[in-house]
Amino acid sequence: MSAPLPRRAVFALACAGLAAPGCAGPAVARSGPESFAPLVRRVLPAVVNIAVVESVTSGNDPLSMFPPEIQRQFRGRYPQRRREVRGSGSGFVIDSSGYIVTNTHVVGNASRIVVSLLDGTEMPAEIVGVDDLTDIALIRVHRATSLQSAVWGDSRKLEVGDWVVAAGNPFGLGGSVTAGIVSARGRDIGSGPFDDFIQIDAPINPGNSGGPLFNADGEVVGINSAIYSPTGSSVGIGFAIPSEIASRIAADLREKGRIERGWLGVTMQDLGGSGEGRRDRGVAIAEVVRGGPAARGGLRPGDIVIGVNGQTVEDARGMLRSVAAIPPGQTARLQLRRQGRELELPVTVGRRPSNED
Repeated sequence: MSAPLPRRAVFALACAGLAAPGCAGPAVARSGPESFAPLVRRVLPAVVNIAVVESVTSGNDPLSMFPPEIQRQFRGRYPQRRREVRGSGSGFVIDSSGYIVTNTHVVGNASRIVVSLLDGTEMPAEIVGVDDLTDIALIRVHRATSLQSAVWGDSRKLEVGDWVVAAGNPFGLGGSVTAGIVSARGRDIGSGPFDDFIQIDAPINPGNSGGPLFNADGEVVGINSAIYSPTGSSVGIGFAIPSEIASRIAADLREKGRIERGWLGVTMQDLGGSGEGRRDRGVAIAEVVRGGPAARGGLRPGDIVIGVNGQTVEDARGMLRSVAAIPPGQTARLQLRRQGRELELPVTVGRRPSNED
């Protein structure tokens, strides 16, 4: 019997996915490769192990029951005890100069990060930027010589049933690989508003988190990030962040050190429509934040949004992603229905507040 997946799931994933060769017809199953060895030899040097040290509060805080002003007054007299906690994960080099992608939950709270290469070389790393909403982090090491880097692939080309291979640092056993298939796509596991996971059955375990998922061409098509498990270890249900999302987030983190997302300031509700020609497709606006971008643009409660910048809106999650992808300050053209009439409303997108999740 399985339990619901927790918000951060389990720290485990890492490595590679392989698409099998083409088939002669729909009735012919795709055959698997005789060996993954050639691909593994080529891509494994770009996969790294990540060791972290976190400083955490030890035991109960005797001042936690008091108001903040009292805590500030007496904090010096009753300092909190702290202790170091060690952890591990995986990552992969995306640029030979030393940029490495991993998961936020691997390095986000680390006071010290050490990256180990396949040949055993260890280097300290620094955080370039993290994105909590997608669980993607970018770190960097400095080395005199170039590192071998992985190449991004297109996760949109993955099909259910394609072979995948995962590699990383499960239970601290660096340089490990596993193989499986894509089990499903577009999974929402309840970890955040931008869930769009690739489900795989390649075994992944604690320590694999942040590692790459490769296709048959040795391209990274995902970042292994979570598992569904009643035991905490692999039961054949793992989840990877698609490269379509991860590559864009990593590029923004490298350029700006942070992620800026578009925001309208509305509460949305799905209509539940489906099927061609249905009039109930779209998203209902339940509430409009006073003084927010949508309110300033003239959006009203009761409006039905059916498109953003000409792209059809199917549900609230899809609209959220469409708006988030628009840089703050730019205009979103909302196609909507209002009291039986269709119209287009231009709205200047705001910056998504950090407390929005």
